[in-house]
Amino acid sequence: MQTTGSKQTTLRVPEKFVYFFSAGEAEGNAGMKNILGGKGANLAEMTALGLPVPPGFTISTEICTHFSQNNNALPDWVKPKVSEAMNRVESKIGKKFGDVKNPLLFSVRSGARASMPGMMDTILNLGLNDQTVEGLATSSGNPRFAWDSYRRFIQMYSDVVMGMNSSLLEVTLEDLKEEKKYHLDTELTVDDLKRLVKKFKDLVHQITGHAFPADPFEQLWGAVSAVFRSWNTARAITYRELHSIPASWGTAVNVQSMVFGNMGDDSATGVAFTRDPSTGEKLFYGEFLVNAQGEDVVAGIRTPQPLTIQSAQGSGHKSLEEIMPKAFAELVTNYQKLEKHYRDMQDIEFTIEKSKLWMLQTRNGKRTAAASLRIACDMINEKLISEDEAILRVDPASLDQLLHPTLDPKAHKTQLAKGLPASPGGVHGQIVFSSEEAVEWKEKGHKVILVRVETSPEDIAGMVAARGILTTRGGMTSHAAVVARGMGKCCVAGCGEIEVDYRQETMKVKGYVLKKGDVITLDGGTGEVFLGEVKTVEPKLDKYFETIMAIADTKRRLVVRANADTPKDAQTARDFGAQGIGLCRTEHMFFGADRIDAVREMILADSKVERERALAKLLPMQRTDFSELFKIMQGYPVTIRLLDPPLHEFLPHTDKEIADLAKRIGWDENKLHAKVKNLHEFNPMLGHRGCRLAITYPEIYAMQVRAIAEAAADLVKQGGMTLVPEIMIPLVAMEKELEELRELTNQEVQKVQKEKGVSFQYQIGTMIELPRAAVMAESIAEHADFFSFGTNDLTQTTLGLSRDDSGRFLGTYVSKGLFAKDPFVTIDTQGVGALVRMGTEGGRRAKPKLKVGICGEHGGDPESIEFFNSVGLDYVSCSPYRVPIARLAAARATLLSQKLKH
Repeated sequence: MQTTGSKQTTLRVPEKFVYFFSAGEAEGNAGMKNILGGKGANLAEMTALGLPVPPGFTISTEICTHFSQNNNALPDWVKPKVSEAMNRVESKIGKKFGDVKNPLLFSVRSGARASMPGMMDTILNLGLNDQTVEGLATSSGNPRFAWDSYRRFIQMYSDVVMGMNSSLLEVTLEDLKEEKKYHLDTELTVDDLKRLVKKFKDLVHQITGHAFPADPFEQLWGAVSAVFRSWNTARAITYRELHSIPASWGTAVNVQSMVFGNMGDDSATGVAFTRDPSTGEKLFYGEFLVNAQGEDVVAGIRTPQPLTIQSAQGSGHKSLEEIMPKAFAELVTNYQKLEKHYRDMQDIEFTIEKSKLWMLQTRNGKRTAAASLRIACDMINEKLISEDEAILRVDPASLDQLLHPTLDPKAHKTQLAKGLPASPGGVHGQIVFSSEEAVEWKEKGHKVILVRVETSPEDIAGMVAARGILTTRGGMTSHAAVVARGMGKCCVAGCGEIEVDYRQETMKVKGYVLKKGDVITLDGGTGEVFLGEVKTVEPKLDKYFETIMAIADTKRRLVVRANADTPKDAQTARDFGAQGIGLCRTEHMFFGADRIDAVREMILADSKVERERALAKLLPMQRTDFSELFKIMQGYPVTIRLLDPPLHEFLPHTDKEIADLAKRIGWDENKLHAKVKNLHEFNPMLGHRGCRLAITYPEIYAMQVRAIAEAAADLVKQGGMTLVPEIMIPLVAMEKELEELRELTNQEVQKVQKEKGVSFQYQIGTMIELPRAAVMAESIAEHADFFSFGTNDLTQTTLGLSRDDSGRFLGTYVSKGLFAKDPFVTIDTQGVGALVRMGTEGGRRAKPKLKVGICGEHGGDPESIEFFNSVGLDYVSCSPYRVPIARLAAARATLLSQKLKH
């Protein structure tokens, strides 16, 4: 048995790691994504389906791991197997790699199991040198095409493999075009291209210190190594972190015989979607360029043409359907076959060489949330997929795109320009012209719009940081458009009216000169760009959203509630389908201008009598607060957490604030200073807060419980409402704390019921947010009607991390793999999650029907919801705008758990 690896890990050499594909034979299939990556698996599958796919082979993802552990070098045992596969391709095509008369050329592309558009490296036209280019010119009968391919190859290879800045060669190309007064690359003559190739090679040698490699096999090993290396570039790592793609997956490398879209006016290259990736409409959709190669379309170097006559209307461009009707008709047949086979919207790459169509790639297309919902609904109606499949296809987190404001159609607007509606949404921000600035400005608290001529994979960090992206070149399938849609980020592409000057840091349009820091607004749904900030309106959700939500509600076991403290939040939560309030934080009600001073009087009181006098002012305010929430929730449960934070949080901190308060409440300023200082705590998160306040000052909780009980009693008596208030006591560590405060709560509620002459049910429970409470859950449950896990504080107290301070280093922990995810976003299932499981099981040993939920931020995180479903919680509670996300995630969790059982 052969092995390879470092001291830490010994890797087994796989028995097979090169997989061949050609018409009539494919050694892989669509189910082998883990080994072949998405691209390699689908190339094999398309070949097996009988589609025209250029022959080639895939080097498996396992070799990526070997490559990394072999100091970023290909192990010697890889090359013979690659050479064998190369020979098979040569025999299929009847050309030889490196042959000076009729050379076989290759493309070398990445292909991870999850789609990562533009994040890793590609090399086209591999195998060209000063001799083979002449052979290509002769065999093709088209010298211009041969030399154009050679200059492209040098540009790509020097950048990707040799690490040279690609802009240096691009500038040389643009200088020549300017000298010759050309507008397009296609105007370059054979002599121009020969001159460029010589200049390019001289520049490469001068800048890198190495001659451009002439040996085709040296080129091949360099290209394969570069693609494996690109798995760990900064942009790829950023994208993986953004989309939760494990570093251990690695990428495959696809080596495929070249077909050429740049052989003249009977050749073309393009990208197509079987449905509109922005809206989801069942409409064949895409773009192409005549006499071009694939990277031209994706990179946005030329603004491409639409595929269909319908989409070309009003564009001033001719469609592929008109220019090459035969190839277009075959492409339509192929796309329909692929969508029916994969039962999902497909993203297709194709090339037409001398009027013959070749299929280069298919994958499940990235789409906006709106498109995802529509496609899922339409495919259910078309009997392509089941309801269960539809729910599992829609990413719950993507719904966030739909739940936020859009531009107000009635607002005053000054339109600057109109481009392509590449990714929907309405956002405003200050313009910046580089990815680095977008990141820096966001870190300083600015909202930014990233403005570029075109984006490249290097811009990924800036695209993540920006609220929106604007490009002056590129189409609906350009890098900017595809990546923005995948991130749910607003994007306007191909806005050719705008002139961007990186040096001056300006964008000019219609007589306006906008500088870095000026504000613009983007409408990604229409492609419009507006001057300044445009007002927004609340989102309107369409029938597709309602349909998917209705299906999700029939599939899920978990109840979804909302964290809401105000009538507005409660109404928003109900509108989004919340089935109650899982956390009302009463302290948030105390900060209103009409009540903060009464709260401060209560805190500053020197005696119980003074405290009760101040609390009496707050009682009617709290009663109204709770009454409003009960009315909006219409009988759904409302869990009210009694006062939790330490008292000093309500007091003024600056000298001026202290002086103003002293004057308003008639206190001596020095006395107030001393009181504030006395209440200060060094570690308030673990200080005098939560139930500890009520043990010390029971009158505080007595007032709040009375307000809850009076609000409930009035509604039951006057309106006949059926409700069951849930009173939650926070920060309990010991059963005796809950026992004492349960008694206080019962006494106060029963007093009110007697006074009002009305009876209603109510429950008393506690937040489990300290490790001891989770460990002692069985005894604590004896005094509780329900548990609610406060996973924000449980995470802090379990991991010993401050949520407010750990942001400085958590990113490093995640990037190094010490945490798989930020534990304040996605629950740490092994540590904090183990306590949630222990607490749930312990509580139900004491009371088998104990209601258990979670009300931390994790309640709106899809991955965490899957865990909570597995533990057997009854409900999750999250912020109002995440309620739909939680509803869909809960349905997916139920379906996935059923799949595991079967």
